[in-house]
Amino acid sequence: MTTYELSVIIPARHEQFLKLTVEDLLKNKRGKTEIIVGLDGEWADPPLEEHPDLTILYYPESIGQRAITNRCVDLSSSKYIMKVDAHCGFDEGFDVKMMKEMKDNYTMIPTLYNFHVFDWVCTKCKHRIYQGPTPKECPKCKGTMKREIIWKPRLGRRSLYYRFDPKMHFQYWSAKKKEEKPDDILVDTFSAQGSCFMLTREKYWELNICDEGHGSWGQQGTEVACKTWLSGGRLVSNRKTWYGHCFRTQGGDFGFPYAISGRQVAKARVYSKDLFLNNKWPKAKHTFGWLIKKFDPPEWPKKAILYYTDNELDDSIMKPVQKQLLKANLPIYSVSLKPMDFGKNIVLNEKRGYLTLFKQILAGLKAIKEDIVFTVDHDVLYSPSHFDYMPPKKDVFYYDFNVWKVRMSDGLAIHYDAWQSNMLVGYRELLIEDYTKRVEWVEKNGWHTKLGFEPGTQKPENKINDYKAEVWWSETPSLDLKHGKNLTPIKLIPDDFRNGLRSMPNYKTSDNIEGWGLIKGNMPKILASV
Repeated sequence: MTTYELSVIIPARHEQFLKLTVEDLLKNKRGKTEIIVGLDGEWADPPLEEHPDLTILYYPESIGQRAITNRCVDLSSSKYIMKVDAHCGFDEGFDVKMMKEMKDNYTMIPTLYNFHVFDWVCTKCKHRIYQGPTPKECPKCKGTMKREIIWKPRLGRRSLYYRFDPKMHFQYWSAKKKEEKPDDILVDTFSAQGSCFMLTREKYWELNICDEGHGSWGQQGTEVACKTWLSGGRLVSNRKTWYGHCFRTQGGDFGFPYAISGRQVAKARVYSKDLFLNNKWPKAKHTFGWLIKKFDPPEWPKKAILYYTDNELDDSIMKPVQKQLLKANLPIYSVSLKPMDFGKNIVLNEKRGYLTLFKQILAGLKAIKEDIVFTVDHDVLYSPSHFDYMPPKKDVFYYDFNVWKVRMSDGLAIHYDAWQSNMLVGYRELLIEDYTKRVEWVEKNGWHTKLGFEPGTQKPENKINDYKAEVWWSETPSLDLKHGKNLTPIKLIPDDFRNGLRSMPNYKTSDNIEGWGLIKGNMPKILASV
């Protein structure tokens, strides 16, 4: 009995080129590679010929493309799985070339070529038509058209890089080719096309790479990409080998083999968007925002940091906070009451106070050009993971609850769930709307605690708009430093609150904080080491 290293999985239904695809795989494989074909609801036509390295799994009733793929993987005991479409051709030795470069946390894609499978040729005048639906007659002489198999890649139509837009629509990313280096074998790609990808069988199941919750079909490349990158893996295109894919987009007898409605495709996109953009996938080691930051795809909204200060903070705190903010690698707009050399600086001729704070934030928001804004204080040590977050909705304020309050004098560190404007992120236009009304309200009525500092968190009778606020947790916490000159009162123990612990949900203390280490008695060293 042969022990295989790679199982090539082919889900198939109404696939007129399946036999050619299987024969091409058998012809060009050079390693211990088997082919497992899942016939989903009908037998292959033309039929597949028997081969010792070919296994056929037949379901008399269709169970869907993802499901039949998973059932085929169930039959494999190989280290690697490569899922391919049933209308593809392959480079000689594609299997050994890919396995040579594989690592256990990789998902790998061969270089993709548009595949020229056949032409229609007139039996009478020899007029040729590039592959497409069966023509009724020759457009030149009205003669009969016959299919002639070509079966070769279109070498001028190469793809290595892929992405998806905020609506989770697949896109090619040809501009990334400019970043290629001549000696690169593997290149990182943001997303995948979905017609061919390889990973270990263990990772296939661990990541649930064909999640049937998406439905039968749709979002395969997006699912593969997000699960690979967010789990801590790497999605790569291999420049040293290739496959060709026949794109059947013209309908008729040259269209998709499953009866897929627009509603089903839309459902798959909604499922995918909710799972990844809302950071609901439980296997993720990174946030979705981390992935967007890594690749910076052109259609996605851009982020910026809005830093505000009253210029009264000691440099021993202010400078380390600024240095830490630079690690986010985002545009910074600073709004101060005195000129300063940090980010793009805006100076307001105002005195320190609550109204001035709101005016500072509003002035910064109006100057910012980016779409998404993080409002940051001059005395918070922000975790870089705070800036990985990608707000999923444009009409919601989002607050990071993963923050500890730290007393500088002794390193007393506490956490309780609290809405804090210095942990706020949202879309710029929404924030401008809120802070415009906030400034107008205070100018008219004066400051009152019922207004509060945090957009979207007021009681119904005190609201200045109807927008809501939601909570998220960054990967590692930030430190809100309490030093005696804070604009708002320091509240660190239950006795500081009128209702004691009832005002401090999930209250806890710690001497050590993840990402920062020992806090108690150690804050000067932490600031010096930033």
